[in-house]
Order: sequence, then C-alpha cells, then structure tokens
Amino acid sequence: MPETLAARFEAERPRLRALARRMLGSAAEADDAVQESWLRLASASGIDNLAAWLTTVVSRICLDVLRARRETPFEQVPDHGVAGPEEDLALADEVGRALLVVLATLAPAERVAFVLHDLFSVPFDAVGPILDRTPATTKKLASRARLRVRGTPAAGSDLGAHRKVVEAFLAAARGGDLTTLLELLAPDIVRHADAAALPPGTAAVLRGADAVARGTTAFADRARLAEPALVDGTVGLVLAPYGRLTGVLKVTVTVGRVAAYEVIADPARLGKVEIAVLA
Repeated sequence: MPETLAARFEAERPRLRALARRMLGSAAEADDAVQESWLRLASASGIDNLAAWLTTVVSRICLDVLRARRETPFEQVPDHGVAGPEEDLALADEVGRALLVVLATLAPAERVAFVLHDLFSVPFDAVGPILDRTPATTKKLASRARLRVRGTPAAGSDLGAHRKVVEAFLAAARGGDLTTLLELLAPDIVRHADAAALPPGTAAVLRGADAVARGTTAFADRARLAEPALVDGTVGLVLAPYGRLTGVLKVTVTVGRVAAYEVIADPARLGKVEIAVLA
C-alpha cells in the first residue's frame, strides 16, 4: 500500500476515533473499530472520497458492535472500562457522562444516526445508506434520539434556578466544604439512600442539615465523578465514572436550598430513572 495512503489514513484517525468513541462509549472498542477500518482499507480500491469512505466503514462497524451488544446477555458483555480506565474516564470527561448514559439507552440505528448527524454534521442523505434507510427515515431516527437526549422537563420546574443550586451543592460536595453545604441545605433536609450506595452499617436515612452535610462530605471522591443532568424531569446528578451509570441523585430544591435528596443505586431502580442532558 502506498505510504501516502497510510499518511492520509493517519490524518483521519483522530476524527474516526472521536466518532467511534461516541458511538460505542468505549475507548477500547473505538480503537478496535478504527483499526478494523484500516484493515479493510488495505484491500479496498477505487475510493474517490477517503474521508467519506472511512466514515461509512467505521459507522457500519460500530453499528454491528452495537447490535451484537444488545443481543448479548449483560453478564457476557466485556467491561472495557476495567481494561482501560484512564481512557474511558477521559472519554467521559470529553463527551459528558450524562450524554454517554443516554446514548447507551438508544437503539443502535438511533444512536448512529444521532451521532453522525447531530454531533458530526453528516447530512441525512449520507447517513441513510450507512443504516440502509431512506434519508426521511434516518431523520426520524435522529429526531427520536434527540428527544431522548434532551428529555422533557417536569411541568412547572425552574431548571435554571435549580441548576445553580445543584451545581453549587456538587462543588461543595467535591471540595468537602462543610460550611457551604450547611448554607445550601435546608435545616430540615432529609437524605434517603439505597443500601447499594452506602458502606455496610451506614444509615439509609439522614435528617437535618448537619447530619446530611457530614454524610455528603464523606463521599467527596465519588462526587468528583458526578455530573448535573435532567433526572426524571428535574435537575439532579448522575454518577457514571466511565459513562456507565452507577447512581443518580434526585434533588428537591425549595426556595434556593436543597430540601431533600435521594441516592438511587439499586440496579432495578436505576433502570426506571429517565436521564437526559442539560442544555
């Protein structure tokens, strides 16, 4: 293979890797998909537009992976986060933990259509052939995905005001700032937490600002991996270290203070929580 083609492929690699990462949510799987496209390129000929050809090939490889993943029992799915935690942590920081969580809930075709069109500005008439769909059908797939990503705010919720309080709460929790937490928490606040989120012997329910503030600072390390998101229609927090959801905080804000929050970590309960990305 001419060296110039190899050089052109390497020039495309960062974009292809970014594309595959968003489609698959795994740095290791993304690297595998990009490498597979290189192997296919080695035996290809008559390519007029290398960038478009590689986009199509990588997207189809990712689509196959996503379809296989949905057909594979959960316990048999490889945990790539364990194999390369630093890479997947970087991916979560780059893409956003909430977005990765929502993307994982989409059907494979919806995810590919959304990533290609909304995140990489690929026109629908180019996305359609990748999915073996018409441009009109592909547009509907991306639209459905977009609605899931954006979510639906609860009626009457003041997202802007609530977000400021939740972000201040998260910052104080990350820094172990007990003074600021006490200012942000309502005096009669109640915190509920699933047993899966707590060390053995820890109380599931805490009452009062002082007890809740001290209980919150104990999880400063975990809070560093949390991110604001729309949780069941209102502003809360998601905990998804590698883009894999492990917990959510449903936060109740009243008169500029946190009046209550609930930590959900039980897998059965997590599966029923609707998560979306805050604009």
